[in-house]
Amino acid sequence: MQFSSFVQNAIAILAFIFMAGVNFHAQAQVVAQKPSVEVLDTSVEFPPELVRWSVIPKVNPVFQGAAGEAWDAKIRERGWIVKDGNQWRLYYTGYNVAKTDLRRLGMAVSDDGIDWKRHEANPLIRDQYVEDMSVVKHQNQWIMVAEGQQDIAHSFISEDGFDWRREGPLDIRLKNGKPIPEGPRGTPFLMFDQGVWNLFYERGDAGVWLARSTDRKVWTNVQDEPVIGLGPKAYDRGAVALNQVIKIGNYYYAVLHANEKRPFGPYWTTTMARSEDLIHWNKSTADPIIMNNSSSGQLVPLGDGKWRLYTMHPEVRVYEQNVKK
Repeated sequence: MQFSSFVQNAIAILAFIFMAGVNFHAQAQVVAQKPSVEVLDTSVEFPPELVRWSVIPKVNPVFQGAAGEAWDAKIRERGWIVKDGNQWRLYYTGYNVAKTDLRRLGMAVSDDGIDWKRHEANPLIRDQYVEDMSVVKHQNQWIMVAEGQQDIAHSFISEDGFDWRREGPLDIRLKNGKPIPEGPRGTPFLMFDQGVWNLFYERGDAGVWLARSTDRKVWTNVQDEPVIGLGPKAYDRGAVALNQVIKIGNYYYAVLHANEKRPFGPYWTTTMARSEDLIHWNKSTADPIIMNNSSSGQLVPLGDGKWRLYTMHPEVRVYEQNVKK
């Protein structure tokens, strides 16, 4: 009995050491992705209409978890809003840990982007882990990229934006054509620009990478270092990830989320960066543009050069431009 207990204890100790080693290796991968040299402050002034925002009175949050026993008792991470004709669609991640470990895709619809009603067919995808999605409507086809389990990005396609078919995990390669190292490739954002697909993704929120493709089958890094790194200011020294890119005039503007601590602190912020080529970025001197633990932002055009800003985590909040004329 004593020998048996000794063996059991030895096995338990070895298992603990093994798991500790796995965790250390995973953390080392993330730490290795953090800048090893000082990052210069290249922040620049942004148009006021993109960085000055006020909460729309008496409406927030405009959408949140259903609570109770609902499949989407809580919502989390980045959702995605699409204006399709006169209808607004909000794709979101819902979950209820008392029922399943899956994070599922839901949708709500609206006539004005303020009052939202859950779709009767929810959840739209019942058997897949779907989180941090972005959705593109391209040539009459709906395309979605999202985080799967263990932050492995995968893609889906649909003819109507309701019924989705999984394509599989994204095949991302280094600049030399070899697969990127194992580990997370999350918060994917998809953008079709000048005949080329652009995929932005993060690895443990330790920076933002850019890969490109002509067919969405194989993605190749434009460089094997982040195109947007951590720091140098305090608000994003711990984490940064890209949620959206829009183009206005000659510039691309990225909506980011950030955290000043690693391990992550409880409060996330919304920030912005600007580029002329999608590769070289300057952060805004106004960062962070939204605090209050509101992150995973998206800009939605209203027409006539006006925008509305939504933050999706931990609930959907809406902001209006605050520019004095």
